Amino acid sequence: MQEACQAQLAAAGFAQYEVSAYARSDRQCRHNLNYWQFGDYLGIGAGAHGKLTLGAQQQVRRRWKIRHPLLYLEKAGTDAAIGGDEPLTEARLPFDFMLNALRLNAGVPLALFEARTGLPRSTIADRLATARARALAGGRPRLAAPHRTRPPLHQRRGGPVP
Repeated sequence: MQEACQAQLAAAGFAQYEVSAYARSDRQCRHNLNYWQFGDYLGIGAGAHGKLTLGAQQQVRRRWKIRHPLLYLEKAGTDAAIGGDEPLTEARLPFDFMLNALRLNAGVPLALFEARTGLPRSTIADRLATARARALAGGRPRLAAPHRTRPPLHQRRGGPVP
């Protein structure tokens, strides 16, 4: 079914640019691309999450609002509406960046990794070498085509379901 849907989308001029998104040329969702490229965004409303890069040190922070709508409304406009706020440590930045960026079919320019995390590409060199050796990543860090979609469950378990 997935292949049939992809064929129909392609026939209508849509191409997959992200794990779960298709669009016509130059019509990709800029809002989502900002997430996947580890850009900054504000979280507004109950349960909303945001990510900001702050100050000269370019500290990356994640912040979220309390989830329950009634509690949020009671506390809206005050610090009490904030459910959590955490800086991303240098050790966590590469994971968070790749978790978002590897959704893109085009891959991740290493210059973008450096610009958005403030870390040198050498920070992830060993992990990239391992991924490439396992054929999980291509030239630009990206998931290689066979790893972008998973086969049906019965095929992953070694054969058809009886």
